[in-house]
Amino acid sequence: MPYVVTRSCCADASCVLACPVNCIHPAPGEPGFGTAEMLYVDPRTCVDCGACTTACPVDALKPHTKLGEGELPFLELNAGYYRRNPHADRTPMYVVPRQRSVPESELSVAVVGAGPAGMFAADELLRHPGVSVTVHDRLPTPYGLARAGVAPDHQDTKQVTRLFGAIESQPGFRYRLGVEVGTDLTHADLLAEHHAVLYAVGAATDRRLGIEGEDLRGSVSATDFVGWYNGHPDRAHDDHPLDTERAVVIGNGNVALDVARILTADPGTLARTDISDRALAALRAGRVREVVLLGRRGPAQAAFTVPELLALSALKDVDVLVEGWPDGLDPDTSEKTRLLADLAARTPAGGRRRIVLRFLASPVRLTGDTSVRALEITPTELYEDEDGTVRARPTGGDTQPLETGLVLRSVGYRARPVPGLPFDEASATVPHERGRVGPGVYVAGWIKRGPTGFIGTNKTCAQETVASLLDDFAAGRLTGPARAVRTRTQALDLDAWRAIDRAERAAGEAQGRPRVKFTDAESLLGAARAARTART
Repeated sequence: MPYVVTRSCCADASCVLACPVNCIHPAPGEPGFGTAEMLYVDPRTCVDCGACTTACPVDALKPHTKLGEGELPFLELNAGYYRRNPHADRTPMYVVPRQRSVPESELSVAVVGAGPAGMFAADELLRHPGVSVTVHDRLPTPYGLARAGVAPDHQDTKQVTRLFGAIESQPGFRYRLGVEVGTDLTHADLLAEHHAVLYAVGAATDRRLGIEGEDLRGSVSATDFVGWYNGHPDRAHDDHPLDTERAVVIGNGNVALDVARILTADPGTLARTDISDRALAALRAGRVREVVLLGRRGPAQAAFTVPELLALSALKDVDVLVEGWPDGLDPDTSEKTRLLADLAARTPAGGRRRIVLRFLASPVRLTGDTSVRALEITPTELYEDEDGTVRARPTGGDTQPLETGLVLRSVGYRARPVPGLPFDEASATVPHERGRVGPGVYVAGWIKRGPTGFIGTNKTCAQETVASLLDDFAAGRLTGPARAVRTRTQALDLDAWRAIDRAERAAGEAQGRPRVKFTDAESLLGAARAARTART
C-alpha cells in the first residue's frame, strides 16, 4: 500500500528526512528540489510505514487506499516520476545542513514580512544558537499569502500555517505586527536596532495589461479579487459586479484556476470554509454561470501546475471545457497536455456552471461606457524566438467580443520598490548576490527572485539568504545594535496574534467552519486587546 503525494506541497523536506527507505524525491541537494511542482513517493520502494504522513505539515501524503476519486490520478503521477528519474541515480539521503554557533554575542535580525518567505527565513535563522529574530508586518495578522492568498476551498494547503505556528513558538522569536516599515519606523531604525535586516516583503501589486478600457468598473486584478474573498483587510470591503452570467480571467496560472473555482463553486460548500462572509453573501446573490480563462499561448505552455489541473478536473458539479487546441500538438507531450486532452474529450453535462480553458487567444480591449460590457479578443499563433522560447503573436484575424461584466487580470504579481534599497524596474526585484544586498541588508522570497515558485520554494530561497547573512556576521561585517526603537503605533506581539487566532477559531467552531476571519481593524484590534487585558 504505497503512500502518495496528492498536491503541490510545502517542500520543507520533513517527509524526506522521516522516510526510512529514502523513497521521496526530489530531496534537498537533488535537481528540481525547491522548483518542482511537488515531491513524489516511489511506489516500488515505499514500505507503508506512514512516517511521512506524521512528518508532513500540510497533510499532502495519503495511503493509496484512502484516495478520493479525484485524487486517483496522483497514483500515476507519483509512479511516472520514477520511470523518468530512476531511484538509483539519486542522492542516498538528505543531509541536515550544519548548525552554526554564533560567536561572542547574540545575533539580532529584523525580518520584514510575515508571509511564507519571512517565516521560513526566521526558521532558518533560529536553527543556529544565539540568534534572535523580530518579524515585522504591516498587517495585524501574519502568514501573508498563506492566510490571504490560498483559496478557501484549499484548506489542506493552508495547513502549512501549523508549521508557521511551530516556528513562532521557538525561543528567540518575536512579532511586531500592525507596524509598517517606512511609516511607523524606518529602514535606518531597523539597522540601528539590529545587526541585520532581511526583507521578505513579497510582490504586493499585479501586472497590468496595458489595453484600452482596463480602468472601467468591472476590470479588476485577480490579486484584489483573491484578497476580497479571503478577507484581506485592504480588500475585504470591496464590491465586485457578480450580476453577470460570464466572467473572464486573463491568464491561466494557479491563481486564475483558484478564481474560476470560487466563482463557479456551490456557495453552500464555500460556507464551510474560512471565506469572507461578505464575499460569500455576494457569491450567493451572484449570477455567474461561466468563467472563461484566456491564455495567449497553447496548452503545453499553460502556467497552472498539474496538481491544480487535477483538482479542477475532479469538480463534480462544474463542466470543464478546453478550446483552442493547436494543430499538430501531441497530447502525449506532457502530463499536463494529456490531462487537458482528456478534459477536451469529455461531453459536458449541460445545465451546470462551466469553466472554459481557452488557449491561443489574446485580449485587445475592454468596451463599455463606465463599466465593462465586453472583452474583445483576437486569435494568436505560436512561434519560437531566438532563444527557442515558445511565444504567441496575433494572427491578424478578426476580433471577437465576449460579453461580460467582470474581467479579472491574472498575468502575474509585481513587487514595489523598498525604500532605501536599490530596485530593478525590469524584473521588479532588489538586486542582490545570493540574497545579500550589502552587509547588514538582505532579501528573500519574491522581492529577491520575482513571483515564481510555490510556498516551499521559499525555504530553499531563505536558506541561501541566511547563509550569506551568517557568513557576513562571522566575518565581522555586521554592526551591532546601537539603540532600541519605538514605533509610531503600538505593535501587536505573539500573544495578541494568538488571541486573534483563538477568537476567529471560536467563531468558526460555532458555525462548523475552520475560522471566521476578522476583516476590519476594530475587530482585529479588539481581539488583540483581550490578550493584553488578560495579561494585566
